[in-house]
Amino acid sequence: MQTQAKVVVIGGGVVGCSVLYHLARGGWTDALLLERSELTSGSTWHAAGGMHTINGDPNVAKLQQYTIDLYKEIEELSGQATGVHLTGGVMLAATQARMDWLKGLVAKGRYLGIEADIISPEEAYEAMPLLDPSKFVGAVRTYVDGHLDPSGVTYAYAKAARKLGASVETHTKVEAIARHADGWKLTTNKGEVICEHVVNAGGLWAREVGRMVGLELPVLAMEHMYLLTEDMPEVAEINAKTGTEVLHAVDFDGELYLRQERGGMLMGTYEKACVPWSPKQTPWNFGHELLQPDIERIAPSLEVGFEHFPAFQNAGIKQIINGPFTFAPDGNPLVGPVKGLPGYWCALGVMAGFSQGGGVGLALANWMIDGDPGFDVFAMDVSRFGDYATLAYTNEKVQENYSRRFSIRYPNEELPGARPLKTTPIYDLLAARGAQFGAAHGLEVPLWFAPEGVVDQFSWRRSTDFDTVGAEARAVRDSVGLIETSGFAKYTVTGAGAASWLDRMLACRIPAEGRMTLAPMLKEDGRVIGDFSLANLGKGEFFIAGSGVAEDYHMRWFDQHMPADGSVHLQAHGANMVGLSVAGPNARNLLAKLVDRDLDSFRFMDIARMDVGMAPCLVGRVSYTGDLGYELWMEPAYQRYVYMQLMEAGAEFDIRPVGMRALNALRLEKNFGSWAREFRPIYTADECGLDRFVALSKEADFIGKAAAAEHRAEGGKLRLVSFVVEAKDADVIGDEPIWKDGEVVGWVTSGGYAHASGVSVAMGYVPRERAGEETGWQIELLGELLEARPQRVPLFDPDGARMRG
Repeated sequence: MQTQAKVVVIGGGVVGCSVLYHLARGGWTDALLLERSELTSGSTWHAAGGMHTINGDPNVAKLQQYTIDLYKEIEELSGQATGVHLTGGVMLAATQARMDWLKGLVAKGRYLGIEADIISPEEAYEAMPLLDPSKFVGAVRTYVDGHLDPSGVTYAYAKAARKLGASVETHTKVEAIARHADGWKLTTNKGEVICEHVVNAGGLWAREVGRMVGLELPVLAMEHMYLLTEDMPEVAEINAKTGTEVLHAVDFDGELYLRQERGGMLMGTYEKACVPWSPKQTPWNFGHELLQPDIERIAPSLEVGFEHFPAFQNAGIKQIINGPFTFAPDGNPLVGPVKGLPGYWCALGVMAGFSQGGGVGLALANWMIDGDPGFDVFAMDVSRFGDYATLAYTNEKVQENYSRRFSIRYPNEELPGARPLKTTPIYDLLAARGAQFGAAHGLEVPLWFAPEGVVDQFSWRRSTDFDTVGAEARAVRDSVGLIETSGFAKYTVTGAGAASWLDRMLACRIPAEGRMTLAPMLKEDGRVIGDFSLANLGKGEFFIAGSGVAEDYHMRWFDQHMPADGSVHLQAHGANMVGLSVAGPNARNLLAKLVDRDLDSFRFMDIARMDVGMAPCLVGRVSYTGDLGYELWMEPAYQRYVYMQLMEAGAEFDIRPVGMRALNALRLEKNFGSWAREFRPIYTADECGLDRFVALSKEADFIGKAAAAEHRAEGGKLRLVSFVVEAKDADVIGDEPIWKDGEVVGWVTSGGYAHASGVSVAMGYVPRERAGEETGWQIELLGELLEARPQRVPLFDPDGARMRG
């Protein structure tokens, strides 16, 4: 076995072999894969082998489309058959709510280039005669669905990688991983290997490989069962009549997936009564083994299956397969570099390995070779989970996700698993006022404040929160509202090199002492990797606020670019700093009652330390509502006191607690973008409207400066545009297609109802050359094309007079 390599991939399942192939294809041929047993050992060999392109996240859907297209390439290069059967499929809806969801998937496919058609139950029956059309209200016909040979695909990746120069060592167990002067030292049962990079593609053993370097990765294996029938005459009849296999089918409401397997059928289920497998530690001696089937556990799902697909009632069951698959808490893969461990990479939790494995391999290889995955993979980024994702948290959330894998997740639905976990000091006070919470990066965040007896009714359309959220938004515009902002990320930067480091990290100009500014952060390619507010507190101290869900994502980037001389100290405050915000025309009058300072001279974007009542706070004159407002930051010990002081002093102004849903409605009135929606690492500052904060003329050579100058000269391909939509009883949530003169030209990034203005709003990207056109726009929502008109200036306070006044 070789003793040195540029990169070692640990794990010989489909994901590890895909990573190896993509690294070799990208030029890193000094790549070695180590597998403790044979290739495919673990989860790969017993997988059902289904594949599909459509996914609720468009970025994941693109990678699934790439994965399926890749199979022909690796088959030709390797000479290894992959057993791909592109049968096409039907996705079935037994309820109108499910049908609305399917309409949204078809709409996303329009701008992704994924072909799919909405069809009736009768048309679904014609395409897949095993189903009972009376059990469904509609369906979607898909065309790039099917199944494959799991072992064939895995060996095709491995053989193709070998042909490109990479190496594979089987029966080589990694026993320890340690830091080394040249990167990493791996101790195996065959000796040591020194490498620059390590990829954890350990599958069922990913936790154990993580623990070798002190990581507790949020991944858990679940038992998963599917059955194989004896040969069925109905299958033979369909094959003879059509000359093709039975279509792949997904019955979401029945929690079932089906495909042909030889002369019979395969039926799998994500049962509610799910069971984790080896929840604390995976035994190293597990390999090509199956678990004991438990037909009683999946009996409720099978009963639905036999009802929805009557031919199964007469079919004999040949075998029930029960094997473990790994899942992350939200069901998406865990991919990317790990903060604080240079050269340690993850490619794990890929439960849909044959739909996503190729895309995961491509993204990770791009990331390792070029320093960037090449597209937006935040939905799969390992950094999306923080330290709160402990073993117990992961266990509970994975079970919740597994049991709901085919369930609808409505846009206003908050899942209860592993909650509440992180709470602020005023959690109980907000709850007493009717706060309905959501979890953001593990923290309970108030979304809206329900009147007594009113609860969320989950829906694709406007729901029971609509009137209350509207009242909260109008309270801000009419007088004053109070918003808890603890969910934002907060950082302090100090040290002799703080100013010069920030000048290189951020594209904005460094503000003067006591002032704030909006601060885009760019990658080397000039695209936006972060948007913050930056404050200069004086004496070499700076304060940064940004997206809370991206705190670990951004900390990884900061750490990667931290000077080695120790001249900069960066602190992410997390829950050790909390916040409140007051906004509205009476915000100044309210705060003036509690501070010993002339607020008339405290200008827009000023920041200073001041006592609010008796509590020391950091106060900034800024608000994401776009109204006159102030953000107050404090230690947790003071939040309860400050909250009660604000509520008491605000009583004469009819102050009202305001949640995140109203905040969203308010920021839409100002055309304010948000991280992970309008601002993503696939857009340039010129495209997303942050260009006025990118100081190309400043002396500092900030990251991405040269590329940003090129983008400025070229103009970019896209432009972010706000629209007023002629909506009916529903509003956009994101990822809906934007039509122009009868063709799909763009996509919605976010939106909702702007309550204080009384209109429905959508924000989205369209081609730059068409962005200035005023007519002919439509947005597709729940199967309907709705008229839309560009909103060039903010609906509220278009000249910023109230915000700056």
